[in-house]
Parts: sequence; structure tokens; C-alpha cells
Amino acid sequence: MKRLVFTALAFAGLAAPLAQAQTAPAVTVYSSRIEQLIKPLFDRYTAETGVKINLLTDRGGSIAERLAAEGAGSPADILLTVDMGNLWSAAERGLLRKIDSPTLNNNVPPNFRDPGNQWWGLSRRERTIFFNPEKVKPAQLSTYEDLADPKWKGKLCLRTGKQTYTQSLVAMLIAKHGEARTEQIVRGWVSNLATDVFTNDASLLQAIGAGQCEVGIANTYYYGRLVSSNAGIKDKVHLFWANQGANEGGAHVNLSGGGVTRHAKNPAGAQKLLEWLSSEAAQNGYTHGTFESPVNPKVEPDAIIKAWGTSFKPSPLNAADIGSKQADAIRLLDRAGYR
Repeated sequence: MKRLVFTALAFAGLAAPLAQAQTAPAVTVYSSRIEQLIKPLFDRYTAETGVKINLLTDRGGSIAERLAAEGAGSPADILLTVDMGNLWSAAERGLLRKIDSPTLNNNVPPNFRDPGNQWWGLSRRERTIFFNPEKVKPAQLSTYEDLADPKWKGKLCLRTGKQTYTQSLVAMLIAKHGEARTEQIVRGWVSNLATDVFTNDASLLQAIGAGQCEVGIANTYYYGRLVSSNAGIKDKVHLFWANQGANEGGAHVNLSGGGVTRHAKNPAGAQKLLEWLSSEAAQNGYTHGTFESPVNPKVEPDAIIKAWGTSFKPSPLNAADIGSKQADAIRLLDRAGYR
């Protein structure tokens, strides 16, 4: 009988933490990341902690508008979105709350997070120069600004100015040079176009490989996707890290990231999930297979990314400073005739 009682008590002691984990409040995430990319990671978190994740996905602008419209009645605890401008805008509109997290601040470098502690980058999306090695030598390349030089006339491919990645690159240039100088650069780009702007980076990179243009600007993760499905593209399109000279400012790095919502019903659970997403344990799952780069400097990038070299100098500008120039960038692109 004593043995049976002891066994029952031991079982009860083991079951208690499990019961607590199973009854832990769920975390509701509003995300603009593609569901099949993020859900397996959330399923892993649930398996490890017992915390259920309620996931709603939509496009970046739409998900933020929904959050704003719902106000205090929103069930969202976390907003995950892509692009510095979207992150900055969410904080500026009062959609996020300030939280104190030494863990997040330790995992995410200062230039990749909000100085006001409302959002943190969770993956890096480098935007740099690509070229056709049969037509261009690396020694001919240097900076984003140099692509406005007339020597590139009829040789340049760019993505549409209606896309946030183009807008954020121009916002970075505004933060760096001011509007007048940046407008000169953008007008030079438009003058040098080899063809109409592209709706996506994958098509742009394929156009470089096909010889439709000689040089262009794209996000590295699109290149990673192409290489993963067609290794031969590496012979036709090469990557060049922009702005690596002593006074050139470094390559532009965009972000995906997130923060705890202003009206979160489970802010403690939301903070724990964000901290986990920034951790060494989760960063591989967050970035491997998407060909983004980990924001946590302790984590190695995907093998395909490592193969093209990751020892480059990123822009030191704070992501919030770049995000704050997004609206200025959109107006500038329109003035310069960049469609």
C-alpha cells in the first residue's frame, strides 16, 4: 500500500508541471510572414512548452490595419511583420508596447532593434548588388550610388518603387545623404534602366542571368531561393556586397521582426515567445530554408548563404531611423519618376 501511495504521489508530482503547461494561456500572433514558413516553428514551441499559438496571417499592411481597427478588443498578443518601415510605422501608430527584455536586447544587435524597446528584428534581409559575370567585373562595382553614373546607362535592372524593399533602400539613402542628394541618385537609376522595373526580385535576377541587363539590386534571400532550385544560376549571376569602402556606409540590411501589441491579453507569454524566436535555439528554424540571415550574431547562417560569403560590413544606421524615412522615400520615388 505504501508503495502504491508513493507511486501515485510521484505521478502527481510529475503531472503537475505538465498540467500547468497545458493550461498556460495561448499566445495569439498576427503575422505577415508566410504561414508555412512560421507555423512549423510555432508547432515546435508548443511541443516544447505546452503553450498554444493562435496564428493569423495576412499581408503586412493589411495585418497592421486589422490590428489598428480592432483597437483594445484585438486578440493579438504579437505583431510579426517584414520591413523596417512597417515595424517603425506600427510603433509610431501606437500598435506596440514598450517592454523590458534583457534577453531580446542581448540577442538582437542595437542597430536591428527599436531604441524605444517596442520591436526587434528577428531575421536580416540584405539588399545588395548582383551582376552578370560575362559582362561585368567586380572591380567595376562599388556602391548603390555609383549605379546612378551614366556608365551604367541601359544596363541596370531594378524592382518597382511600389515595393517596400525599394522604398526602404531609398529611405536608407535619405537617412545617409538627405533628400536632395538621394533624389539625384534615384533619377540616375531611372535614367540607367535597361528595361521596365520588375515586380519581383526573382525575375530581376533571372533577367541579369539572361543578359537582359548587366547589373541590378535585389534581396539576397531571393538569390538563395534560385540557387537552391537551380545551382547553375551561380554561374550566370554573382553577388557583390555594396558600399564596403571605408567611407561608403555599408550594405543595406532590411529586417523581419516583431513586438508585443499594445492591447495584448497575454503580454508575458508574448514576450517569452519573442525571446525564444531570437534565441540560438530558434534562429536556425526562423531563417534556414528562407535564406534570410539570422539576426542573432551567435547563429550560423544557412549553408547556401555561407557559400557566397557573409563577412561584409552592414550599414550602421539604426533600423528605426531608416523606417522613419519611409514616407519621404515614397514621395521621392514618385517625384523622380521611379514607378
